[in-house]
Amino acid sequence: MKIMTVKKRERHKNTFYQILSVASVLGLIGLWIYISSTSRFPTPGDIWERMIKMFQYPIKGKNIFGHLLASLQRVMIALSFCWTFGLAFGILLGWNQKCRAFLEPLFSAFRAVPPLAWIPLITLWFGIGEFPKILIVIMGGLPPIVVNTQAGIANVQQLYLDVGTIFHANRRQMLFQIALPSALDAVLAGIKNSMSSAWVVVLAAEMLGGKSGVGFLISRGMDSMDMPLILLAMIAIGSVSALFAIALNTIERIACPWLLKKK
Repeated sequence: MKIMTVKKRERHKNTFYQILSVASVLGLIGLWIYISSTSRFPTPGDIWERMIKMFQYPIKGKNIFGHLLASLQRVMIALSFCWTFGLAFGILLGWNQKCRAFLEPLFSAFRAVPPLAWIPLITLWFGIGEFPKILIVIMGGLPPIVVNTQAGIANVQQLYLDVGTIFHANRRQMLFQIALPSALDAVLAGIKNSMSSAWVVVLAAEMLGGKSGVGFLISRGMDSMDMPLILLAMIAIGSVSALFAIALNTIERIACPWLLKKK
């Protein structure tokens, strides 16, 4: 009986949280409509009309989805490198004390420089093509995954390692069967943070020098005082980021079910 009551209470709590999430979105839309009715701020209808207009008169031969796909392609190419190299490098720093002592000062110095500060230098070296933009995104998306992975590996509870020692696990087994699974939540947090950083950096790179992408649309709208175009690009970015966040949170719940109990 008590178990049934607890499950029922948990279902009510989850339903309440879902209602709160929907209410926050509806509240934001309501605030948007109110502000647009009392000022020159674009209404939702203006944004819709601007999107239709982009299909009729594409900018640089692309509609909103074409520009969004261009930004998404740059981000995913950069993140595929960040998640591969960053995970390996973070494991190396967190697991090997000699490598950490030698490489961590260099990485800390690199991480201290904001990614946007590299834009002028990279532009001078490589121009304004695709590779410089992807390289800048890598510089923004790499530090979070490295830092989180290193912290997760370095902070594995000694009790888990002692259990591995008791069962005569070698160092490779200690890493892949004990340390990495224990650090999985930290790694996933680093992946989410790196994705957020990558979107910020790619927008800045496209605004400063680009002929496609949502960052380019924002820059184009700013130059032509086209506020609906700016908001359309911002909504596209927010929508894609929200979808990625939902996907990563779902993966996190599946891979790290113990986190739900903590919450």
